[in-house]
Amino acid sequence: MAGTKKKGSAEEMIKYTYRDMGQELIMKRKMVRAIVFAIVTLIALCVFIALFIEERQEVQRTYRKQYRSSLITVSEEIQFYLNAEGDFDFRYRHVTADLDVAATFSTLINDFVDEQKSMTDLYSAFLKYPQQMSERMEDVKKAIDDIINNLDKGYDEVNEIVAGLDLKGY
Repeated sequence: MAGTKKKGSAEEMIKYTYRDMGQELIMKRKMVRAIVFAIVTLIALCVFIALFIEERQEVQRTYRKQYRSSLITVSEEIQFYLNAEGDFDFRYRHVTADLDVAATFSTLINDFVDEQKSMTDLYSAFLKYPQQMSERMEDVKKAIDDIINNLDKGYDEVNEIVAGLDLKGY
């Protein structure tokens, strides 16, 4: 009895085959839907990534414009300070506040590490050493104007001004 096979009728075998073919068609349809869905999702993901990159670049351009605008304001305030006949403390506070804005915008710009350090050091020098910095306003204005004109030497000038401070004085 080891060789006995279960024998079914031809009708049962036809029903089984039809059922298999129906399942196969259903699975093919599901796979086609899954592939189409995956392709549509991939296209949507690519579009989203492209839009994200473009928006990020636009934000960086905006930060650079605002940084430049704040540097222009610092330059104007330094000129007002140099032309002023009275209330130097008030004008010095304006320069310091505007320089804080410029230093803050420099932190928002990508790939701007050395420039950010220079601006932060300059702002710190204005806070810690007001007497020394008030004597170097013309040099600071020249450095800021060079930065506004996209000259790299402006940051070198800022670093020289900060390095030339007497750190034990006021």
